[in-house]
Amino acid sequence: MGRRRGTDRVVEQVDTGQAELVPDPDRPGSWTLLLDGAPQSHVDLADPTHLEFEYVRRLAAAIDLVAPAGAPLRVLHLGGGALTLPRYVSATRPGSTQRVSEVDGALVELVRRALPWPADARLRVRVADARATLTASREASYDLVVADVFAGARTPAHLTSVEYAAEVARVLRPAGFYLANIADGPPLRHARAQVATVRTVLPRACLVSDAAVLRGRRYGNLVLVASRVDPPVAELSRRAAGDWFPGRVLAGEELDRFAGGAPVVRDAEARDSTPPPPGIFSVRR
Repeated sequence: MGRRRGTDRVVEQVDTGQAELVPDPDRPGSWTLLLDGAPQSHVDLADPTHLEFEYVRRLAAAIDLVAPAGAPLRVLHLGGGALTLPRYVSATRPGSTQRVSEVDGALVELVRRALPWPADARLRVRVADARATLTASREASYDLVVADVFAGARTPAHLTSVEYAAEVARVLRPAGFYLANIADGPPLRHARAQVATVRTVLPRACLVSDAAVLRGRRYGNLVLVASRVDPPVAELSRRAAGDWFPGRVLAGEELDRFAGGAPVVRDAEARDSTPPPPGIFSVRR
């Protein structure tokens, strides 16, 4: 069992590090999950449509816009955390079939025990490596693949290559979408390479982030939306501009310039994503 610090904070060693569940002082029934001090998820148990992290709201906006409102979807989540987005999809698209692949079995059990999600036979959580889950999935079996996988605040190398992206494309239906949370900072080499790599197999894409991050001024999250069909750029732009923390969307020639000259990453030379700057998460502890 986990030990407690203070009144409600739960601290527990899991397979990939030290997990902490921290109550949100501003929202009763809400919790932030941290792994080794890095914020991973925020969950409002009473209102799963409340999304605290801006990059999660951008992922959710894409989920809202890639299919008619309320229509059920088949979704594969690579990376589970506290199941923020699976809970959101269950609430906003009832009847959706969702599979969650999370490599950390002890983390899954902690979340199941401390932050239980509503019983739903269509939502399955499995302890497995994200790429192994893709390899074992049927061709054209998902409308959405959502990737938000971090180990030590870095995306593992084997989830950054064109071979990995090809597996994502294989399991997507012809008009399906890949949504990925990419974390990077100046000079954005990792993010540029990821855009170039994914577009080799899913060429129609856009990138959503804070303007300062897109300009390479600071470390942050970038949301990649990629498909074989055009993403909803205009609608995503409106949603991003109206967010609590306004963002912007790169598409078309702007995205071409962003990724211009970036190498396509292959398994043989793949590396973990850029580490965050020291102390970046200390203010959120």
